Order: sequence, then C-alpha cells, then structure tokens
Amino acid sequence: MKILIIEDNRLLAESIKRQLKVSFVVDIAYTGEEAIEQARAIEYSVILLDLGLPDMNGYDVCHELRAARLNTPILVLTGVHDIMSRVKLLEAGADDYVTKPFHADELRARITALIRRGGHRVDEETIKVRDMVIDVGRRHVYRAGNSITLRRKEFDILEYLVRNRGRTVTRAMIFDHVWESGKEGWNNTVDVHIKHLRDKIDRPYAIPLIKTTYGIGYMVDDAD
Repeated sequence: MKILIIEDNRLLAESIKRQLKVSFVVDIAYTGEEAIEQARAIEYSVILLDLGLPDMNGYDVCHELRAARLNTPILVLTGVHDIMSRVKLLEAGADDYVTKPFHADELRARITALIRRGGHRVDEETIKVRDMVIDVGRRHVYRAGNSITLRRKEFDILEYLVRNRGRTVTRAMIFDHVWESGKEGWNNTVDVHIKHLRDKIDRPYAIPLIKTTYGIGYMVDDAD
C-alpha cells in the first residue's frame, strides 16, 4: 500500500518516511501544488498532510483534493490543539488528525484505522485465492500448505494483484503502486519481478494463479 506525505520540513518528512517504509511504499511532496498533482495522478491508500506549507495551507489542499473528487483518506499532522480548529479540519475534508509531537506507533495506528475504514484490513488479515493464503499482517504466503518466502517487492506485487483479482492491471499501474514515485526502472522491471514471483508461487503447482493479459499486464483470477 502506498502513502503520500505532504510536509515541507524535509528532515521531518524523511523521518516519517523511515518509520513507515517498513510497512508501506512512501512518497513525499514538499508543497501543496506538488501534492495535489501527485494525488490526482497516483492512487494512495492514505495522505498525511501538514498544515503549514510554503505555497498554500493544508485547509486549501483538503478542499482542492475533495473538489477533485478524490476520496483518499487524509490524516492531518498538526500542532493545533483547540477544538474549533480541529472541527475546521474535518469540515475541510480531513478524515482524522494527529497532534505534534506524535509517536510513530500512534501514527501507524491512525493510518491503519483509516485504511480499515476504506475497506482494507491491514492487521491480522488473510486473503485466500484457491489453495493460496496470504497473511497480510505477517507478510507471508502459503500455497497448498507450503510456506513461501517472498521478497518485499514480490509480496507487494502479489498483494496488489490479489486485491484486484479478476481485473487486469497494467505494468504501469503495478510500478506506480509498488515503487516510490520518481524511481526509475528498466523497461522490464515489472516483468522480471513477475517471473521471480511465478517461480515461487506458480511453477511448483499444477494451476497457475498469475495470468498474462498480452500487451496489457497481469491479473490473478480465482474463478474455477
């Protein structure tokens, strides 16, 4: 899952990113304009928004994102403590807020709660496709009762495919979801990772789960 941090304090932004990148793919935007452009172009699970940006305030960013009909949960990082300011944040379109200074565990818990609210559970969740079971919380995969160890990108790709099962996702969609924005890869970066993934979860078994939609991308289909 991918998160956007909107924070002009570069040291703080990088610190938050380090704390979250164990569980999420994390992008950073340092201005409101940059953030709005990224949020319109990329599908994020949660947006973390600081109010004090150099070009526009966080309230305006919330309004712009909601006016663009983006329903991505917005968690505001704020030093404001009075009730009326918090009410104003929620009226602007924010879903929740955490006051500075905050602990990494609190931030992670707030993010998890917002993702759950949006329809995904990220703790203690298992997803089953045929004879494959994905333990999302522990980031592990089992097939036909056998434990399969995946590298981080392989797991992220598999989870993305499974959450979109029955639907073809393009190589560009996979790359945008699994890699940080601005990262450059080879033309066949996604294909190479798919090959390694198939070697582990498909080739030892009779029924392949990952299917190629030629000229477009890949899909997982759990239909019999």
